[in-house]
This record gives sequence, C-alpha cells and structure tokens, in this order.
Amino acid sequence: MKSSAELKRLRQKLVKQGVKYCIGAYVDIHGVPKGKFVPIGHFEHFAHGSELYTGYALDGLGQAPNDDEISSVPDMNHIIQLPWQKEVAWMPADNHFHGKPYPLNSRVLLKNILGEASKMGFSFNLGIECEIYVLKQDERGRLAVPNPDDNLDKSCYDVKRFMDVFPWLDEMVTTINGLGWDVYSLDHEDGNSQFEFDFKYSDALTMADRYIFFRYMAKTIAAKHGLLATFMPKPFADKTGNGAHFNMSLADRRSGKNLFESKKDPRGLGISPLGYSFIAGILRHGRALCAVLAPTVNSYKRLIRRGAMSYYSWAPVFNSFGTNNRTNSIRVPMGGGRCESRNADSSCNPYLAAALVLAAGLEGVREKLDPGEPHHENLYELSPAELAKIGVQELPRTLGEAVDAFAADPFVEKVLGAELRNEFIKYKRAEWEEYHQSVSQWEIDRYARLF
Repeated sequence: MKSSAELKRLRQKLVKQGVKYCIGAYVDIHGVPKGKFVPIGHFEHFAHGSELYTGYALDGLGQAPNDDEISSVPDMNHIIQLPWQKEVAWMPADNHFHGKPYPLNSRVLLKNILGEASKMGFSFNLGIECEIYVLKQDERGRLAVPNPDDNLDKSCYDVKRFMDVFPWLDEMVTTINGLGWDVYSLDHEDGNSQFEFDFKYSDALTMADRYIFFRYMAKTIAAKHGLLATFMPKPFADKTGNGAHFNMSLADRRSGKNLFESKKDPRGLGISPLGYSFIAGILRHGRALCAVLAPTVNSYKRLIRRGAMSYYSWAPVFNSFGTNNRTNSIRVPMGGGRCESRNADSSCNPYLAAALVLAAGLEGVREKLDPGEPHHENLYELSPAELAKIGVQELPRTLGEAVDAFAADPFVEKVLGAELRNEFIKYKRAEWEEYHQSVSQWEIDRYARLF
C-alpha cells in the first residue's frame, strides 16, 4: 500500500489529468468486472478499500445473505484513465474480507500462485491472443455479419474485408497503443467479421488485467461504430470460434532470462527440459483445466474437429502437445522459447485460468515430468483406435464432461481450496443443467411437426 503522501500526490495528478471518478474493478467467477464508482475527492479512502460489497449479490464469491461484506482494494500500479471517458480512472482490484485478501477472488488466487513461482525463482510471462467477432444484432437478438461482402468460405487474412472495417480497427489499435500495450499484429481471422489483436506479452497478472479491460474496451469502441463486439466462443455453427490462446514461458525472477529457450533441444523444438516439464504438468491435468480455459456451454461448440464447417476448425480437441501443429492443445510455435495453450477461449476468466495452468506447469517442473515425444501428425484424421495407440486422449466434449473432470482431479482443490473449487462447480453445473432445460429453435424445427 502506498503512503498517505504518495496517495495524495497520485490524487492530485489524476485531478490534473481530468479524472473525476475512480473504479476498482474486481471480477466475479466468470471474469466479469464489477465495482462502485467513487468521486476523486474520496480517493484516499477508496485506495484503502473503503468500498464494501454484498458478496451474495455476485456469482462465485461464496457468500450467504448473513455474511459480512467484502471490500475492494484497487491496484494503484495499474491505473487506466479511460481513453474515451477521461473523467474515469479504472484500476483492477482485489477483494478483501476482514482486512485480508479474500481467497475466493480469482485475482487474489493468481497472485498467490505467482508467489509460489517466485519462491521457486521464476516469473511467469503470458501473452493472450485476442480474437473477437464484430457483428450486428437484430430486434430478435439474432447475430449477423454486418458486411455483406464479408462472405468468403475462407476469409482468413483477407485484406479487402479487413479494410472494410478499418475505422473500428484503427481506433482499437490507436487506443491500445495509447495505453502502452504495443500492438505488433492484427488481422482478419477465419470467421466472417472475426478479427485478432496481438500485443506484447507481459507478466501474467498484468496480462490478465489487460484482457479484462480489452473485452470492455472492444465492446465500448464497437458500440461507437454501431457494432456489437462479442467474445462468445462460437457465435456461428459454421464459422471458427473465438480463441484466447495463452502463450507462456517461465523466466528467471532476477535476470528476466527466458528459461524455456534452448538451442540444444534434441527434439528440435527450441524448448528446454524445464519447459518440457512445464508442458507435461499441463497435460497431466489437461482435462480438468479445460473447464476453466473453456468455461461455457458454448465453448464446446468451438472445440470440435469440423462440425457444421466445410473445413477443419483449428480448435484443439486432444490433450496433446507438438510443434507448430495446430491440432494439438499445446503447441510450441516456430523458434521455441514458449508454449501455447490453444483450448483457452475468449470467455475465460483469465485470472482463474492462468492460476490453474501455472500451478499445473509448476507441478510438472517440481516433479521433472516428461511429456513424451511431440506430435507432428494431423490428429484430426486419426480414428479413436489410432489415437489410443499413440496415447492421445480427447479433451472433454461438453461443459458437463469438463466440470466432471475438474471435480474429479484432487489437484484442483489443492490449488483453489475447497470453497472456490466448489463455487466453480456449483455455478458451472447449474449452467449446464439450465442449458438442458431450455428448448432451442433447432428442437422446434426438428420435432414440432415430426411425429
């Protein structure tokens, strides 16, 4: 916590910049930001966690109506003055309870696991690839591609369709770079009116903070252009889904040296033994991790080989690792030095997902696990018998199956604690049951006149 003098100077600086309100944005179990707006005149009280919340009013914070309130303590090292609303300063926040960090808050969890990595001499670097659909929504709630010309079967990297929405894309990149995030690439993705933004990796906490803000920012800027930005993992059955691939590496905590890099890798991937052990830890718990990397009913309509599409989905359906081969859930990009979890999607809570993936990787490092040989083949084309022969297991096919794997793995409770584990299971099983209790248009079309 900053001193009283430091907080006073910071408040004066924010006032000079035009800030009138502050928000300490913490997230619920789904990764949705919540918080109260506080006038800048009460900044010092706000900084000390003056704002209290009824946890029972929020998803996944484990409170009952009779429980004491939780507070929100903003992180003063990650202040963002809203570029489009200069009167507001956004700060990621942690929940506290009775003066201590609240263990059911997923940002608190990630900080705890990062602390374990630090004790082992590591820092954890994370980059998240931000995929997004920019659509229209009609009066009946149906989603549609706004540009009738964006109708190619394979629209990936298409220049013309990219330039058709240049004003929105340019405002996004200008805003992101104004925040100092350093966009190095953007493109039209496989789906019609789907785009990807890639900015420089950072420490995992900063990247998770940025991803939460990115989703809010993208929706806000899209709305200015009369568009709907959606992070729904699979908005169209016949188009690719929205991933949020996690690109990960461990670095030496003091020197910052990338500890996954190796020029002497006998497998030729450019990965060190420590990096392979990290990958092996993720694979050991791959089916359980899927529940937090792909945490919605809709996520599993993305994790398919082909489905209603005319070409392979690019989405991973196997608990496996390999080279630049995108049919694996863990990919080592060309050049090595990092690994990529490809089953993470755009609906994930990045704090919760990063915490569990890091904990799994650290377990692999501690136990010096070996992931075996990398897979180079097109796993989509192999039969169940062929997959079994090479020891490749499928990832869960539904949210229900993923939550069952999550609940069955003792590692999850060890990392999350019983309360947060049980909260996640409760909400996700309820989501799965509610989905099955709804009647879809597909069912009406198929059965209403059939019998």
